[in-house]
Amino acid sequence: MTNITIRNLDNDGKTRLRLRDAVNVRPTAPRDLAEFTRECFACLGGVEFELPPRGPMREPPDFS
Repeated sequence: MTNITIRNLDNDGKTRLRLRDAVNVRPTAPRDLAEFTRECFACLGGVEFELPPRGPMREPPDFS
């Protein structure tokens, strides 16, 4: 998320911004991106990946 710093903002302006954020359910403090993502996409359910079976490891390269 982008932060914007506005200096010398009067108290009326600060109050209006806080009220607008409260109405739009946006916190004024930064949030954890993982928490935000979980909240946004929780209604869609989780994702399950099929992992391929593990095979034998390859021979390491010979640098001699």
